[in-house]
Amino acid sequence: MREFERIRAAIIRGGTSKGVYILEHELPSNPVVRDQVILSIYGNDKRQIDGLGGADALTSKFAMVSVSTREDADIAYTFGQVGIGTKTIDYGTNCGNILSGVGPYAIDEGLVPPVEPITKVRIYNTNTNKIIIAHVPVFNGRSVFTGDFSIDGVPGTGAEILLEFEHAAGAVTGSLFPTGNRKDTLSISTGDVEVSILDVTTAVVFMHAQSIGLKGTELPAQLTVEQLYQLEEIRSEGAKLLGFVKKRDEATAVTPASPKLILVREPCAYQTTANAMIRKDEVSFVSRAMSMQKMHHAFPVTGGLCTAIASKLKGTVVADVNHAKPSSSITIGHPSGTMGFSAEVEEQEYGEPIIKQAAVARTSRRLMEGYTYVPRSIFWQSS
Repeated sequence: MREFERIRAAIIRGGTSKGVYILEHELPSNPVVRDQVILSIYGNDKRQIDGLGGADALTSKFAMVSVSTREDADIAYTFGQVGIGTKTIDYGTNCGNILSGVGPYAIDEGLVPPVEPITKVRIYNTNTNKIIIAHVPVFNGRSVFTGDFSIDGVPGTGAEILLEFEHAAGAVTGSLFPTGNRKDTLSISTGDVEVSILDVTTAVVFMHAQSIGLKGTELPAQLTVEQLYQLEEIRSEGAKLLGFVKKRDEATAVTPASPKLILVREPCAYQTTANAMIRKDEVSFVSRAMSMQKMHHAFPVTGGLCTAIASKLKGTVVADVNHAKPSSSITIGHPSGTMGFSAEVEEQEYGEPIIKQAAVARTSRRLMEGYTYVPRSIFWQSS
């Protein structure tokens, strides 16, 4: 008898993230056992030395894919943010960067018939109960990875994959403004902080960087332990307000990836992690996103779409710093450079605004395919 069970998998870079993609039928149907298998695949220690994880929140991501049973979707996709050394998986949100690899993966695995030059893959995200349409370049029956489209935070260029998010509002909470307000005040140990909480493709707590003494142009390595703690305290208070947890100090363990926390400030010149200079006139505003209690090295797709939509809604913290000219295009300045979004909103006299467009372009690349090995004692355990 083999000591290990082998599972067919692919490692794919999606946007500025990287993850392991596995077909659902390759994994145990019992969700408790399945989580133990996934944790084993990634490695359970902080270095993830005994698994495929990269000891970084942006590389400790998981995608489970299958043919959808829904009439309005081709593929079902479940995202998991695998904790590093915490033995937890957070399914509370979607990841748009990992999502950008789902369409190509589905085509190349034979789950979706290829159509040249562009195959539209209708993806049902089980985390948020939403549909996203991926426009994937195809040639000779396979997805295309090479091209001249570039995204900051990833070296080189690749094929452009357009992601269109349908009915994006209320993906997690059921409402664009979960609290009913465009601004709220959160009370933490150091005082009150003004925030805006929105739910577009994912739930986000927005705050002005300067409200806690930050410039808003800091790079990931420049935040102190005290500042990281303060930011997590704000995010955790937002999680409590949204009803994700009963007590603030439970949020880091129970829901570490949702809601997201994003800081914003007015446009300004700043230096990126690659020592490049971003000019003030290149961005609509500057932003920093927190990912698993650390600063994101670039910017999340779902959080970015929520940020772009928030910038179009008067009375929010993000709209206060948005200097973009009226159009559907929003350019966000992040630690690695800039990221563009298409966002169009129609305000209503009564009721929530209507999101008419929420889209972003990314690239992806299959890095490896083969088998990952999990101890049989874990794979075949009973719940």
